[in-house]
Amino acid sequence: MDDDQLLYEGKAKSVFRTNVAGELRVVFRDDITAFNGGKKDILAGKGAYNARVSAFFFEYLEKNGIPTHFIRMEDERTMIVRELTMIPLEVIARNVAAGSIVKKFPFTEGQRIDPPVIVTDYKDDEHGDPSINDDLIIALGFLSPDDLREVRETTLKINTLLKDFFTKAGIELVDFKIEFGRSGDTICLGDEISMDSMRLWDLATGESLDKDVYRFGKGDVLSAYGRVVDKILQEN
Repeated sequence: MDDDQLLYEGKAKSVFRTNVAGELRVVFRDDITAFNGGKKDILAGKGAYNARVSAFFFEYLEKNGIPTHFIRMEDERTMIVRELTMIPLEVIARNVAAGSIVKKFPFTEGQRIDPPVIVTDYKDDEHGDPSINDDLIIALGFLSPDDLREVRETTLKINTLLKDFFTKAGIELVDFKIEFGRSGDTICLGDEISMDSMRLWDLATGESLDKDVYRFGKGDVLSAYGRVVDKILQEN
């Protein structure tokens, strides 16, 4: 690993090129940030929690017909993935109104959204990750109309699969953010699926079990992440 080339270092993950063509190494670090990096800490064990949950759901989705970049886990915080040509979009599925959608639109916190809403942001820190509509996505050449339809349909399928799984585990899937990339002609799910990229509420108590615990000082975020891992393992 020491000889691998660092390709990208994000807020909580580092991506390296390996000596195997077409494979990358993703290391989930213990960094945690909120408010565009305005709040940041290092929490021992946080990276391993997110890596474990991401690997679990990539395998779960693959079994249910969703192509992903996941290949295997190398250790508790290191994932080997297929290299994708990433599409610079963040696709957000919302089942319950919370977070930014409440600030921007006349929803009330906790309001159920049925059918779920799909929101897309342009992934670019320089431009502040602005919301982007379908016409702009096509005009900028990020996706063709057919590919855009496929991404939307895949996101809705992922939402159904995750929502059903979490409900059985006693957790409400409020919303989640995912990214896609291309492997040849195939559009694959990339990045991660973890407590950093999902908003999760305990069905019995309404407690947050995601990064909102850290954002808003609601308690011990590592304990919340650990509860999600435990519930997933119990359900599995």
